[in-house]
Amino acid sequence: MLSTLKVSNTFAALSSGFYTRLPARGLNNPGLLHVNPDVAALLGLDSTQTGSDEFLQVMSGNSALPGGITLAAVYSGHQFGVWAGQLGDGRAHLLGAIAGHDENGKPCDWELQLKGAGLTPYSRMGDGRAVLRSSVREYLASAAMSGLGIPTTLALCITQSEDPVYRETTETAAIVTRVAPTFIRFGSFEHWFANRRPDLLKELLDYTVKHFFASEVNLAQNDAEVPAMVCGFLDCVTERTAKLMADWMCVGFCHGVMNTDNMSILGLTLDYGPYGFMDGFQANHICNHSDTEGRYAWDQQASIGLWNLYRLANCFVILGVSQEDLLKSLDRYEAIFTQAFQEKLVRKMGLHQWQESDAGLVEQWWQILHSQKADFTLSFRYLSEVMQDDSRFLGLFSDKTAITEWLQQYKARIGTLSITETERVASMNAVNPLYVLRNYLAERAIWDAKLKNSVTIEQLLTVLKDPYTEHAGLEHFAALPPDWANEISVSCSS
Repeated sequence: MLSTLKVSNTFAALSSGFYTRLPARGLNNPGLLHVNPDVAALLGLDSTQTGSDEFLQVMSGNSALPGGITLAAVYSGHQFGVWAGQLGDGRAHLLGAIAGHDENGKPCDWELQLKGAGLTPYSRMGDGRAVLRSSVREYLASAAMSGLGIPTTLALCITQSEDPVYRETTETAAIVTRVAPTFIRFGSFEHWFANRRPDLLKELLDYTVKHFFASEVNLAQNDAEVPAMVCGFLDCVTERTAKLMADWMCVGFCHGVMNTDNMSILGLTLDYGPYGFMDGFQANHICNHSDTEGRYAWDQQASIGLWNLYRLANCFVILGVSQEDLLKSLDRYEAIFTQAFQEKLVRKMGLHQWQESDAGLVEQWWQILHSQKADFTLSFRYLSEVMQDDSRFLGLFSDKTAITEWLQQYKARIGTLSITETERVASMNAVNPLYVLRNYLAERAIWDAKLKNSVTIEQLLTVLKDPYTEHAGLEHFAALPPDWANEISVSCSS
């Protein structure tokens, strides 16, 4: 059935130093936990194909993708601000790319990568496996971000097994099949800069521009045109990264481990590990228990995005690009981020158009949310209804005095708008989700998955696909977290 698909692997056409060809190491007695039909549709896969034993064997690492070339890629990177040297796909196998279409129906190729498919030459001290817990979290997170309209890698399916995997405790193995146009990351370029291989750095740059930035950047026809190509490419990556940071922060998302090897060159959300959507807002919220210094806290993400871009830009010095030209590309970052963040915030708060006097109103908003640890998602969502009934909104705050005084100012500001109340509410609800993947919801899905029950996953995919609309019978997925959720801790092993 899968043999009818048009499969390629253009990455495998790069010089052999970019990867190691090797088969995946499959799961024993695998079972298919869940398939995301929307992602399958992008690949041209129907339910007959995804329900076949052939599909199960390929996605559990026991068979190769027909027509594909299985490999693990090498890259390097900075981890928690420190150069970590050579890294690479330590538990991921790229199967190949399937010719499909994007969300707009435009033809495109989608790479399939098995995460958790066994040892590779880049596993270092790891075992090459992924546990069911982390696989469910990644599977759901990619769907959540997609539903929010935030650029992300996707996840096609989860296969699971009773194979033991040893982490803090003994867990069971799983593989999540990740989908993206490419999994090239900042660290892919850093690797060749660190190894002083301008020839292979240029080869990677040419490949990336040709396949993923052809409509935005011109390939260099000679050495003299290389600096212009590099700067055009860096302009694109800078803009995508800045906008991605604004996207994350405006939904209360924390990635948790923004190392350069976890930064997509396409500006996608990549490598879901110790991520988290904030419940009670704290500007300095740290979602990753392993991040003891708070390097990747919510309010640090924009600056870390730029720091990572500096590491990427520095690679191209060995191609003869001047630091002055590279800095011109990076200097655009702050303005792009600020504009994107402000535009999103204006819509989220229903202000319609930004006025200079709004700065104080917005600053007080963040201060009150922070001081009272008000729920990030529902505070924005319920703000849309305060002109008719402010009870649900006020119920999110322990100190009614401070928020009531602020609300009076906010209502006065809303009273100056030229749009109707119906238009304002609809506009706010279109950008303020009711449903996000809170940690406790992911935890419930994990509990069921351990019992080979995918009902919670199915229900969550329903609300996360359209998080801005109320779903009858699924209102409980929009509830505030229970007390036991405070005990949930995620770390780099997540």
